[in-house]
Amino acid sequence: MMTKGEPHPAHVDMLLEKGRTVEAIAATERAAASGDKEALFRLALWHLIGEILPRDLPRAHQLLRKAREAGHVEAAHMEIALTVTGSGAQADWSTGCMLLQKLSSIDAAAAHQAQLLTAMRLDAFGVPKALPKAEVLSASPRVTLFRDFLTEAECAHIAATSAPLLEPSLVVDPASGRQMPHPIRTSDGALIGPTREDPVIRAINLRIAAISQTDVAQGEALTILRYRPGQQYRLHLDTLPHTRNQRVKTVLVYLNGGFAGGETQFPSIGLTVAPRGGDALVFDNVTEDGRPDVRTKHAGLPVRAGAKWLATRWIRARSFDPWRGPEVPL
Repeated sequence: MMTKGEPHPAHVDMLLEKGRTVEAIAATERAAASGDKEALFRLALWHLIGEILPRDLPRAHQLLRKAREAGHVEAAHMEIALTVTGSGAQADWSTGCMLLQKLSSIDAAAAHQAQLLTAMRLDAFGVPKALPKAEVLSASPRVTLFRDFLTEAECAHIAATSAPLLEPSLVVDPASGRQMPHPIRTSDGALIGPTREDPVIRAINLRIAAISQTDVAQGEALTILRYRPGQQYRLHLDTLPHTRNQRVKTVLVYLNGGFAGGETQFPSIGLTVAPRGGDALVFDNVTEDGRPDVRTKHAGLPVRAGAKWLATRWIRARSFDPWRGPEVPL
């Protein structure tokens, strides 16, 4: 309930729409100082987005904590995600899990996450204690399959987390600067960024780092793709042109079964992998000297029936900052 002197969110929105940004910030800061949880959360989002206010991850983290203490459930989930990933503060797995456990007593989504974590065999830092057996499908270029990498429940959690974010795959037209349909990938896609990387997603990303023998900080945000009948990912390389920090590995995790088609095909090495829910495929994108390996050109064949869900994590040569957006090319 609003108290006297606190701005209504619609009033702040109106000020922003009219370009009266300074007034909107001042009104929101006054309300936050009085302990209003919505104002605290809004300020945190502004500092995370970095448009209305400068991006300040430590400050956003502090505001989320205050909003959570005032009873804001969404702020609590976001604070937990930033805590386990180390955005705005040192990564702290144990504190994040403690906050999740506390939230689970009043929030069903948190309780579900806590249940999933209990079923995982993790050490004190969220790293898996054991990994599935590796099946080498190609020695050069190296392509490795890990069967039953994720459980059905873990796959479902990834899909459910990304479902509200799915939108048609787009690219920017270099001529007009406008977004246009992706000419190679005809799927629906979503990114699970730092504010949504809950402890379950974080534990899965740590597991991906383990099977790819890389540091978790090298991974881009987990990308979720949904392919419906006729949709596909045409033949392509995952490497990027003119980059300072190349995508050296790719990890594909098949999230479901029950569909037809959608195989991952590597024509140059005569390899076709049939998707099976829970399996993970890891392959190198570069040669030993760091150049793009054209032999890893691959395609996601068209889906003929049903829907294929796929989680992709591209692994860079060095740490990758998900907050900075597209890197400046060479």
